[in-house]
Amino acid sequence: MKLIAVSVYGEDKPGIVYSISEVLAENNVNIVDIEQTVLQGMFLMFIVGDVEKCKISLEELEKKLKDRGEKIGVTVHVAPFERKKQREKKLYQITIIGKDRVGIVRDVTKILFQHGINIEKTSLTARDQLISITFLVDVREANPEEVKRQLKEEVEKTGLDIVIQPYEIAKKQKRLIVFDMDSTLIENEIIDELAKAAGVEEEVRKLTEKAMSGEIDFETALRERVRLLKGLPVEVLEKIYSEIKLTEGAKELIQALKESGYKVALVSGGFTYFTEKLKEELGLDYAFGNELEIKDGKLTGEIKGRIIDAEEKARIIKEIAEKEGISEENIVAVGDGANDRIMVKNAGLGIAFNAKKVLKEIADGTISKENLIGLASVLGLSEKFFKKRIE
Repeated sequence: MKLIAVSVYGEDKPGIVYSISEVLAENNVNIVDIEQTVLQGMFLMFIVGDVEKCKISLEELEKKLKDRGEKIGVTVHVAPFERKKQREKKLYQITIIGKDRVGIVRDVTKILFQHGINIEKTSLTARDQLISITFLVDVREANPEEVKRQLKEEVEKTGLDIVIQPYEIAKKQKRLIVFDMDSTLIENEIIDELAKAAGVEEEVRKLTEKAMSGEIDFETALRERVRLLKGLPVEVLEKIYSEIKLTEGAKELIQALKESGYKVALVSGGFTYFTEKLKEELGLDYAFGNELEIKDGKLTGEIKGRIIDAEEKARIIKEIAEKEGISEENIVAVGDGANDRIMVKNAGLGIAFNAKKVLKEIADGTISKENLIGLASVLGLSEKFFKKRIE
């Protein structure tokens, strides 16, 4: 097989692909590969053609193509093409999210280059000042897990968020997304708000920090904190819920997920009083939390039923997935602390949101507090929120 490469670029208009392909067909050149896009109003196309049975010489073919290009107002370049033996690639999809600034592409591609990673494809979309850049890369001979660890650390130093997925998993449509509640779907830490109302803020804060960082087990910390809330009137819970602030972009994101056919679940180590209200307000499919015991209109300082810790979260998600007929690789889990580590690690895509180090280390990617809506780009919902940037 004798091959040529034909590149075409110019101002976009109808009929370019037809005009160029017509010249090739008329002269018995078979197109074996083609890639075409429009970028910022500019048409770009690359064709690999088999000229083994071409009716005319390559010089004549090149002249005809260039003449046709001049006639329709585009530039055509023709060159010999040698097909190289393809080795097996280790493809990953890397999505970078952050506030727009000069030098982002340079900073990220420098890191990729330093790790010997080859970029196969790049696309950039934007939502106001928030941009999302997706790279399809071949990690080549590098150890993927070590590359993921180093990239997360190095990209984070540049002030950007990064999500890294094996391409085979990234291209599969996710069907279930599971959110933690406190400091994830909502900006508040409910237990801290309750503690403030009960006058035990400092004691509870110390226990919360130890639990979130993994220093003490979740169940022990939870029971000790709830005991400190004994006697708190239930009216206080209603007041706290009325003052809850959803994380920026959460409502829009959940609406888009629902419209795209996702099952959306809230699985929290927080309390059912709040998870059930959020389920109703946001139209969630599932909501789970720990149930505070209430007697005579006041908290007893005890918890009813099972404790939702890291292991229980994972079990609940498995139950939901089995009920809905959804496989593990089609699950997205988003959380912020040690209590989310198992669900984030087991999910097809695990996101550490505004998270502690213990969770970042095992997640597929990290997203900052102000960039939650960027998850839409990672999940391919970008048409609703992100668009090709036109300056």
